[in-house]
Amino acid sequence: MATLRMNRRQILTAGGAAAGLALTGVPRPLWAQDTRLRMFWWGSKERADRTNTVNRLYEAGHSGVGITGENLGWPDYWPRLATQTAGRNAPDLIQMDYRYIVEYARRGALLPLDEYMPSILKIDDFGGPSIDCGRVDGKLYGINLGNNSTAFVYDAEAVKQLGVEVPSWDWSWTQWADWSLAVAQKKPGYWGMQDAGGVEPSLDCWTRQRGKSLYTAEGRLGFDVKDMEDWFGFWHGLRQKGAVPPADVQALDKNAPESSMLALGKAAAISTNSNQLVAHQALVKSKLDMTLQPSGGPGAKPGQYLKPSMLWSISARSTVAEQAVRVVNYYVTDPEAGKALGVERGVPASKALRDVVGPTLDAQNKIALDYIAFITDKVGPLPPSAPKGAGEISFLLKRVNEQVGFEQASPADGAKQFVDEANSILDRG
Repeated sequence: MATLRMNRRQILTAGGAAAGLALTGVPRPLWAQDTRLRMFWWGSKERADRTNTVNRLYEAGHSGVGITGENLGWPDYWPRLATQTAGRNAPDLIQMDYRYIVEYARRGALLPLDEYMPSILKIDDFGGPSIDCGRVDGKLYGINLGNNSTAFVYDAEAVKQLGVEVPSWDWSWTQWADWSLAVAQKKPGYWGMQDAGGVEPSLDCWTRQRGKSLYTAEGRLGFDVKDMEDWFGFWHGLRQKGAVPPADVQALDKNAPESSMLALGKAAAISTNSNQLVAHQALVKSKLDMTLQPSGGPGAKPGQYLKPSMLWSISARSTVAEQAVRVVNYYVTDPEAGKALGVERGVPASKALRDVVGPTLDAQNKIALDYIAFITDKVGPLPPSAPKGAGEISFLLKRVNEQVGFEQASPADGAKQFVDEANSILDRG
């Protein structure tokens, strides 16, 4: 039987093809594999291609190990993971979000990883905050895949062509609103920014600027009905002015890069996470750039913070836990893995890896690296992990904002409905 040998260049070239096989369910050859791991993540095709490339690199250097990958979009990912977890069929390697890690850790679904440090997990140079973001009740359940923050990503070429002002990092919400209307007046059927009334990271920024928070350390809402009435009212007023897309247009956004107002050519700017610039750029021909979320104005507290873009967690039921930990360590410390991943999952937490990855980035990808460096001294502290039910509340926010947008509810009624339903979700625990 012939022996197959592949060098790194061939593996990188084959990564895209391997991604296609993994995502369509077509079996790929697994040569003499003694250990097979299942990996599950959310994200775009860009993320899938990069992830599968790293998995093939790992397999090439670790004889007898095979990694089967699967990915879904954000809205579909969490119901599938919940179903698999309830059915005791969770994947070995789970891409985990900061908002859900408390819920999954406290239900015993995730494996504590402390015993693997530093023998296998060599993440000392992450620094305390970038390690501790994966802790729940003092135990480590997630390994930071990259730091990011929220951002407004905008079409720099469209801004130039329309002859409007380039967005500034210190613009207030009112300045962004005025700019969005100016864009709409320049080009009918196109707006400066999306309707972000249903976007939780923007609401998070808004409440923090008011000295409040989405959630308290005790897992309750950190704001009140008046805050939500102001929030829904702000976006309702912009819809009435024609400064943001009307409700029927905004409803086309299904919380995925492919359906964003930017990708659909409906708005010049959207609220997103900084690491998602890579995914959005893959969908838009013109050059994108990004800046901070709107500021709260003079005297306001910082609304943004640095957070783990996502984490690797390991199922508590995994029968190949140690090998899964080795894969995680490879993702966050190996130079070849770092080069393949770039900053699509966020800026590497490891300083050593940042030093390796930075020089390999093209101008567009370097934007994310520079953005994190620029905002680091302008942001506030990382808040506590969101409580159980926070994911459901984020979908509730989008639904109620749409109801207000379609004028099925006033901002005041929508605010009361949102707070009442959110409290009910939290009460269920």
